[in-house]
Amino acid sequence: MNTPSAAPSTPAPVATGPVSAHPVSGGPRRRGSLGPVGLVLAGGVSVQFGGALAVSLMPRAGALGVVTLRLVVAAVVLLLVCRPRLRGHARADWGTVVVFGVTMAAMNGLFYQAVDRIPLGPAVTLEVLGPLALSVLASRRAVNLVWAGLALAGVFLLGGGGFGDLDMAGVGFALSAGAMWAAYIVFSARTGRRFPQADGLALAMAVAAVVFVPLGVAESGAKLLVPTTIGLGAAVAVLSSVLPYTLELLALRRLPASTFAILMSLEPAVAATAGFLVLDQSLNASQAAAIALVIAASMGAVRTQIGRGGPVAEPEA
Repeated sequence: MNTPSAAPSTPAPVATGPVSAHPVSGGPRRRGSLGPVGLVLAGGVSVQFGGALAVSLMPRAGALGVVTLRLVVAAVVLLLVCRPRLRGHARADWGTVVVFGVTMAAMNGLFYQAVDRIPLGPAVTLEVLGPLALSVLASRRAVNLVWAGLALAGVFLLGGGGFGDLDMAGVGFALSAGAMWAAYIVFSARTGRRFPQADGLALAMAVAAVVFVPLGVAESGAKLLVPTTIGLGAAVAVLSSVLPYTLELLALRRLPASTFAILMSLEPAVAATAGFLVLDQSLNASQAAAIALVIAASMGAVRTQIGRGGPVAEPEA
């Protein structure tokens, strides 16, 4: 799963990853392009292997407990690094950042409920349908019916024609997480226009942590205070939040947001690989084909946006 890097200060393109976009200084560069691409790929690997570690931690702390640890540690790190200014913001600014934080909490909570029930690869594949749907709807071109059809074919294959091999509650949680991911993209852009640098992200992460602490305590209680659990939870936070957000922020200083979005489309494949290597979660042929179809649909939708002459900005509030 997946969440956020510093939100943009200008209208953000609709991307197919947890981070909607970042400011890009300059266009694509021929020299050194492997640098930012490598950073994005490293960030994606970090996110998904962090997700795999989170799944292995769930027997200790529960799904809600793991989310609580991740959000709390990430919030503390971001608040210490960003030191956001609390004064001088309008009520509308605070309203936006609170909604952003609640959306972030819901996105993480729903996704971790999903991976507690279904394999990581299929969960990320279903989740990415949220940003893909947002991308298709924002573009409003007939060719996007092709991408939507590919995605639906992938969903059909993923469920073996009826989701017989997957827990239906897990499927529902993953699809709901995807809807929250799409909402995250919208509110990330709005927050970025109201707060400088990554201040809005830090404040929203704090809101998300505050929202989730009661849920984590209710489910896990004293288990959250076990040193080993705290250490593993901190590792999840670093792998799934702090490290990838930093890498993506550095990469997008030299990498076009459109290229970033295409690279983010590979997340289902990375997730499936992490699930196999860390959790011994294998995929059958139809599930592997389903992931490939959803990746192709996601990349196609992004390239369609580029073909329009630029990224698609999300609508004003």
